[in-house]
Amino acid sequence: MKRSIYITVLIFLCSLGCKKSANDGTGNGTTTNTGGTVVNPVPASFAKGADVSWLTQMESSGYKFYNSAGTQQDCMQILKDKGMNAVRLRVWVNPSDGWCNTTDMVAKAQRAKALGMKILLDFHYSDSWADPGKQTKPAAWTSQNFATLLTTVHDYTQSVMNTLKSNGITPDWAQVGNETNDGMLWEDGRASTNMANFAQLVSAGYQGVKDVSSTTQVIVHISNGYDNSLFRYMFDGLKANNAKYDIIGMSLYPTTANWASLNSQCYTNMADMVSRYGKPVMICEVGMDVTAAATCQQFLTDLINKVNSLPNGNGLGVFYWEPESYNNWQGYTLGAFDNTGKPTVALNAFN
Repeated sequence: MKRSIYITVLIFLCSLGCKKSANDGTGNGTTTNTGGTVVNPVPASFAKGADVSWLTQMESSGYKFYNSAGTQQDCMQILKDKGMNAVRLRVWVNPSDGWCNTTDMVAKAQRAKALGMKILLDFHYSDSWADPGKQTKPAAWTSQNFATLLTTVHDYTQSVMNTLKSNGITPDWAQVGNETNDGMLWEDGRASTNMANFAQLVSAGYQGVKDVSSTTQVIVHISNGYDNSLFRYMFDGLKANNAKYDIIGMSLYPTTANWASLNSQCYTNMADMVSRYGKPVMICEVGMDVTAAATCQQFLTDLINKVNSLPNGNGLGVFYWEPESYNNWQGYTLGAFDNTGKPTVALNAFN
């Protein structure tokens, strides 16, 4: 009888100390302890980053940034102190106001390098925003035939990379196109009408990067990371047309109501991309309503864990898009700084 009671007590004590293990049976890559806290260690190589391309423009407009204690500080330093180790910087070909041109991008890259942060370079191949709804050629490229356009994409990419190199900067990653759900450089590179052209443009950008830095990893970036059919369509097409790239990039912008389901769908999609194409995955953009900071922290913590739990280290990182935007800057309300210029609790997910 005593032996039976002793064994029962041991089993009970063991059960109190046990944690859910590496895949907790949900099929979504989540690893938690009994309190729901992430326990998968995030390796130092995992990119925890932010796109801060608006930063110099905001500073020029008089915006200032403060740490959680209310002390004014450099914005990148604040992000680094929040656990971030990387920045993402877009580059436009010839923007009308100069912001995010090569010179402006390099100035931000130099600041990031001085802080020891990694750099993701985001080529839009446009004079302004490129996204799923618009992929407008730079004005100077509009009259070129397709053969010339391929050469221009390569040479421009190589030139930007060389400018960084001459400033002692080698990006860790480079996106060839931004949210290219239907290709880029329309109409020549519209994927739905000519996937082969899009694939050639991707490869031209890839070669422009590699001609300067063989170590820089090239990303093809698509939005709606939960949409497996979109990703299969695009990357099946790129594979069939022998496009060259290293990493599959995604965006994910859920609401406070659907973030858990979209994260699960995104994990399923990421795992499928790794399995189907043999490529690692990176979340290049995320965001959520700035007024829902606590929910955003939950969303980010869960997403970072899911990306990190992909097999064999094939989840490379998560970048928040323009967290430093605040007080309705440019009408954008999915940042992660409050109206006093301090980071919200959302960014604690990166620490």
